[in-house]
Amino acid sequence: MASNHFMVSDFKGSIQSDIFSGITVALALVPEAVAFAFVAGVSPVVGLYGAFMMCLITAIGGGRPGMISGATGAMAVVMVSLVLEGNAMGGAGSHAGVQYLFFTLLLVGIFQSLAGIFRLGKFIRMVPRSVMMGFVNGLAIVIFLSQLNMFQAGGSWMQGQALWTMTGLVALTMGLLFLIPLIHKKAPAALISIIAVSLLVLFARIDTETVLSFIQAKGGSGIQAGLPSFSFPKVPLSWETLVFVTPYALILAAIGLIESLMTLTLIDELTLTHGHGNRECVAQGVANFTNGLFGGMGGCAMIGQSIINITSGGRGRLSGIVAAVALLFFILFTSHYIETIPIAALVGVMFIVVIKTFAWSTFNILNKVPKWDVAVILLVTVLTVMYDLAIAVLCGVVVSAMIFAWQNALRIRARKMVDEHGIKHYQIYGPLFFASTTLFLTKFDVENDPQEVIIDFEESRIMDQSAIETINNLAESYLRLGKHVHLRHLSQDCIRLIKKAEEICDVNVLEDPDYFVSIDNYRKYRESL
Repeated sequence: MASNHFMVSDFKGSIQSDIFSGITVALALVPEAVAFAFVAGVSPVVGLYGAFMMCLITAIGGGRPGMISGATGAMAVVMVSLVLEGNAMGGAGSHAGVQYLFFTLLLVGIFQSLAGIFRLGKFIRMVPRSVMMGFVNGLAIVIFLSQLNMFQAGGSWMQGQALWTMTGLVALTMGLLFLIPLIHKKAPAALISIIAVSLLVLFARIDTETVLSFIQAKGGSGIQAGLPSFSFPKVPLSWETLVFVTPYALILAAIGLIESLMTLTLIDELTLTHGHGNRECVAQGVANFTNGLFGGMGGCAMIGQSIINITSGGRGRLSGIVAAVALLFFILFTSHYIETIPIAALVGVMFIVVIKTFAWSTFNILNKVPKWDVAVILLVTVLTVMYDLAIAVLCGVVVSAMIFAWQNALRIRARKMVDEHGIKHYQIYGPLFFASTTLFLTKFDVENDPQEVIIDFEESRIMDQSAIETINNLAESYLRLGKHVHLRHLSQDCIRLIKKAEEICDVNVLEDPDYFVSIDNYRKYRESL
């Protein structure tokens, strides 16, 4: 699915690779967590705490080693309204919105954990390949657009020397990321690139945007803070509070699980391994619940950081654990040094992520796959960019299901013949379900058919209640005209739902080309005249 091609040997991780990739991911998490915290309307420290707890808990107990979770934009955009409404409910200057966010995360954690306990993670297999490709392409574009915002200073786009400096450092970082693996395949290319560019900026005294200037431009003061502390959300425990936060909790839980399970599937394909969706649902739930109790903004799996991790050699749970611990270490002890890292170095890493994430094979298959699949890929891509992941994936699945239903509805066929005894046979081919019932009925000529009719479902499948009702109505039409209809090769569960089944359903009849039972019934009918 992704553009890059890996060998199986590339996925044999090591402790050294996990450690280096974890540190790289931690560096990349800082600006992302800060940016999404500002999007949600909360303090940068809340975003950093959220990234730390999400990353640590899912790394330890999640269903996909090597996948990175943290604060994400998909959930942050929903949190904006939640925080604003919460502030309004708490009154002017109360800042109650963040407390309502923490309480909502408790419910998010419960809903996501229940999804895993009831094994709902398996429904990710219902997502078609075309939707997955649209999801990957859309997220690659979203990541790219989010990095373009880094080319702003003081609320306006960079110009002149500042723009050229930023662009040059980004290009240098990307060049190092391509060059270093050619020199030493197992070297932590992303980490080396970030350090190299940071040292260049420091010793050459290059004037460019850093992590600190980025945070200050957003209204923050820095990333230094203490350990997260336990505190139950300070909100009224009332019915009104529950009614207010529950819809937000359901939406956040759904978005978090969709993005996490889709990312899990992508990482499965890239690493040629298999994750456990239900276990990941529970881990995501536990992580968000913990965020609600310890003052983090919550989140879900991050495709960008996950790609950084696996392309940097991170394969095991250790990589996620190191990323989380390193992030906390940055917050507690080395914030001053992390704040001096040039934003350009991190943007360069993320641009490589975009290149590796986008499914470039999309352009090769445009003329090779059905046009409907191409339409779904484009639809999901556009909706992911314009709205959010949950809407895009749900619309993609619904449209794919409708296309599938329509195409299968046209496959219902009937082979007709009248044997030497004057009995008319209908041999049905294809699935019979709600979308094919109308076409199915057009195959029959009830008024002009002979007195004995056999409808054989051996090559057909009865799929739903609409099909059962259609068969009932068809049989009733024949019976009203005094004609005898025999239904053959229906499954036992269908027979139980057919009206007058004992009269019209042939059960456990030996296979024979002359349909002896029906012929015998026909002879009895003739003798009674």
